[in-house]
Amino acid sequence: MKKNYYQKLAILGMLLLILLAFQKYTEKSDNSFPTVTFISESLPLESLSEFDPNDLDENQWQKLGFSEKQTTTILKYKKIVGGKFLSKEQFKKCYAISEEKFSQLETFLLLPETNSDAKPENLAFKNYEKKSLNITKKFNPDQLSQNDWEKMGFSEKQAAAILKYKSYLGGSFVSKEKFKECFIINDENYQKLAPYLILPAKTPANFNAYVGKSNSFKSKTPQTTFDPNVLDVNGWMALGFTEKQANVIVNYRDRNLKGSFKTLEDIKNCFVISAEKFEELKPFIRLNSSTMAKNSADKKPEPKQEKTDFSKVDMNSITFKQLIEFGLDEKSAGSMIGFRKKLGGFMTKEQILETYNIDKELVQKLLTIAPLDNSKVERYSLVDAPEEWLKNHPYFKYSADKIIFYRLSNPDDKKIWKFLKTKPEYEARMRLYIK
Repeated sequence: MKKNYYQKLAILGMLLLILLAFQKYTEKSDNSFPTVTFISESLPLESLSEFDPNDLDENQWQKLGFSEKQTTTILKYKKIVGGKFLSKEQFKKCYAISEEKFSQLETFLLLPETNSDAKPENLAFKNYEKKSLNITKKFNPDQLSQNDWEKMGFSEKQAAAILKYKSYLGGSFVSKEKFKECFIINDENYQKLAPYLILPAKTPANFNAYVGKSNSFKSKTPQTTFDPNVLDVNGWMALGFTEKQANVIVNYRDRNLKGSFKTLEDIKNCFVISAEKFEELKPFIRLNSSTMAKNSADKKPEPKQEKTDFSKVDMNSITFKQLIEFGLDEKSAGSMIGFRKKLGGFMTKEQILETYNIDKELVQKLLTIAPLDNSKVERYSLVDAPEEWLKNHPYFKYSADKIIFYRLSNPDDKKIWKFLKTKPEYEARMRLYIK
């Protein structure tokens, strides 16, 4: 009797061991790919320009924020698909490129949207002949124009990217070290250029690497008095403001104040001029009454227009004109209206801050004033959502085909969510539009 008991116990133990081994095996097979993490999910977009991903080497991919392993995966994937990416659609399918990363890079990719668009006539921009660099003497890269870079052997797009990177650094490459970090300049070209660069080898210890990202001004005290009503964008930049800030000031003066600052208080009220900067400029400001009179005389009489009370304007119905009135430039206002149209309306204020190409500081200020009514925004269940809506909505379009497929045999939202297996942050975003 005892013998039978121990035999049964031994068999039970063996079954448990087999079950544990099987569980370990299935866990490994389910997790065949490691979790993808990026060196820098928050890419400094100010330093980017349009580029062809087929031209980038390993080092240049890493400059874009990918890890060494991710870069290897991207380059292997490129070989698998025939040696070059034919479309954004194909590029996005690479496992090492997350949805967030693709969203960051999408607007800069010199690729057709889909493979069907990848016809020879649509790929003309890629068929340029790669030139060897023509360098005859030492030079200061800060002094080169777009045309100078092109004469040296860079393409038009590459030259534009180099100049944009210089602007991002604050108008100067600063050092050979910083110059080398420009993502469009590969190691081979840098080695050719390095001996001719008139730049310090190392970056100064106190250099702020994110001058271009900062919304603060560079301290440049005026050397003489000035009339703020005659300054253009370059004039304000000479006073230490960034290009974006200078554009806001000019728009504020020309649109909100009808062409001129009437008082010092008008200048002080401009959003991008901090109290500290205003006090620095104040002793040098001279509001020329004749200039204001001339501006008034040059302008045709306009019907008096009441200022918008933004505390009563719904962010889902605010117009392009009202955004401009608040101080946004045309690019920011257009981006916000365009993103709202694609979504069918904003559900939360946080979504508005996700809009690309906007002045987040200024929009944040608007959001503290203006309300958001999402009661009229269309919402569906996964089962009932129209196919066209799913395929065009920014949050659903990458999962649209799966949703349409799963709901044919499982017309139940809970089951569809289970089959989709989307990341929690993506699901939370999609659920905003699910009733």
